[in-house]
Amino acid sequence: MRKWMPLLAVCLGTFMLLVDVTIVSVALPQMTDSLDTSFSALQWVVDIYVLVLAALLMALGSLSDLTGARRVYLAGLAVFALASLACGLANSSEMLIAARGVQGLGAAAMFATNTALLASNYQGRDRGVAFGLWGAVNGAAAAAGPILGGLLTEHLDWRWIFLVNLPVAAVALYIGGKHLTASSTRSDRRVDLPGTVGFTLAATLLIFALIRAGEDGWGANSTLLLFGGSALALLAFVLVERGKRDPMLDLGLLRTPSFGGLMIGAVVFSAAAFANLVFVSVWAQTVLDFSPVKAGLILMPLSGMSFVAAGLAGRFLAQAPPQYPIGAGLLLIGAGTLMEMSVSGSSGWLALLPGFLVTGLGVGIASPILASAALAAAPADRAGMAGGAANTFRQLGFALGIPAVGTLISGVVADKLSGSKLFDDADGAAELVTGGQSAGVLAGIPEQSKAAATTAIENAYAAGLDRAFLVSGLAALAAGVLVLLVVRPSTQHPQTPPPQNTPHPQPADTAARPA
Repeated sequence: MRKWMPLLAVCLGTFMLLVDVTIVSVALPQMTDSLDTSFSALQWVVDIYVLVLAALLMALGSLSDLTGARRVYLAGLAVFALASLACGLANSSEMLIAARGVQGLGAAAMFATNTALLASNYQGRDRGVAFGLWGAVNGAAAAAGPILGGLLTEHLDWRWIFLVNLPVAAVALYIGGKHLTASSTRSDRRVDLPGTVGFTLAATLLIFALIRAGEDGWGANSTLLLFGGSALALLAFVLVERGKRDPMLDLGLLRTPSFGGLMIGAVVFSAAAFANLVFVSVWAQTVLDFSPVKAGLILMPLSGMSFVAAGLAGRFLAQAPPQYPIGAGLLLIGAGTLMEMSVSGSSGWLALLPGFLVTGLGVGIASPILASAALAAAPADRAGMAGGAANTFRQLGFALGIPAVGTLISGVVADKLSGSKLFDDADGAAELVTGGQSAGVLAGIPEQSKAAATTAIENAYAAGLDRAFLVSGLAALAAGVLVLLVVRPSTQHPQTPPPQNTPHPQPADTAARPA
């Protein structure tokens, strides 16, 4: 039993960081009421965690090469625990968002060192067992998040979705400090601080621009300035990376059709399959009047199907040319998401079930192959960077997808509410409705008009979800076709396992999905 203590320490941290991607979506309506927050803040509570995790993943992997994975992992655990405490005690949306960002820093430190620690603590057959159990924990975390979030929110308080991390982190720190073996270090690697700052700034400004587009309009000066700032930051990132001896991301990889196509597929994969589920949870609780637990349960068919399909795909499709399972998976995600357009103002959650199952099947087929295909598409000396990039782009897809979907839904809701003539400020009402505060909007409606206003809100939110499903589905179909056309099996660069500083390819998409 003692030999599995390092695995337990790693799995406890991994379970926490992945649950915290999924657990928040069910608690969002309660957070908005408790903190009296806005729709834009609602998006940042989810987005900032994933954004920081994505932006710092490769940089912290390089740092672990220099200082040791054990030290970085334990420091990440401590930071994650302290940030969780700050989240649980937050008395404003600004404090909660800041604490969630620090949580993302701790999560990135833990996630970037998982493979290094397992590889340095286990050899031979034990290593295979350790990675297999670690992968199973990843899938379990994704499935458990919505249910655990619903239970804690419904029976205790939303703050407990963060406070529950404290005893788990304490146990992981104790076991890790006592049993984890230090991994080897390398002096030939450097942390690319300019590249990390440029990448983070470009992604943050882009997400902020998408949020402002939903509030101020696409042509507003504030929106255009943010898009312009993001473009400038991206240009600076490209210029910095071109001159680096040891860059965060070798831009030459993106010029390779197979690798570039896979990164586009990774972004669309997470954005199309999972970003809309945040708003499905809000819709279920505020429009269908579901409890947090029931709202979490309706997301389970997608998660369960993806878990089962991933296990089968990893077993039977591992030797298939990568463009086929990844392309087919994206096409299934597109088809399933388009099937979800059957939702209407009078329909229940069962209208989403067939689409969830098809989408989950696509996720399960594509996910196990995506990271390994990225490794195979890169030269052997860039395999670790390629694996880290695949995880980073998947996280980035989710982070960008949330404000994009929110902007789509808010715009449709505003249009529908404006047409009903029941709301004095349709735009303001749309922002509140999309952010889960339908009850507050209805409280200001005269009693004789409440029934009509309730129906208008139900129809408007359903129409907004339909638009989001349409755009997401078409994007996934386009990405699937692109992958089938441009991605090819590598003949020059055989697949190699990731080096110790990068996350191991996952058997199922877990780090960037809300269900």
